[in-house]
Amino acid sequence: MKITIEIDCTPDEARRFAGLPDVVPMQQAIIEKLQQRMENAIDATTPEALLKAWMPMAPDQMQQAFAKLFSSFGGLRPGETG
Repeated sequence: MKITIEIDCTPDEARRFAGLPDVVPMQQAIIEKLQQRMENAIDATTPEALLKAWMPMAPDQMQQAFAKLFSSFGGLRPGETG
């Protein structure tokens, strides 16, 4: 003997019928956190943020550092004029 039962219901109705918990609020919370992290990651890749990360020194400090570097090769001393 073969019996076939066809049930027409939505996934939500089947979940409730089987007694499974409602995970929609948890999924929404996780998606909101992921979206926030993605937005923060996008904000961290702006040209200004990248320059700050790659060059933490101020422009005048960079100029002094290059002057010290080139003066070690026998050029002008920092603060001297040519």
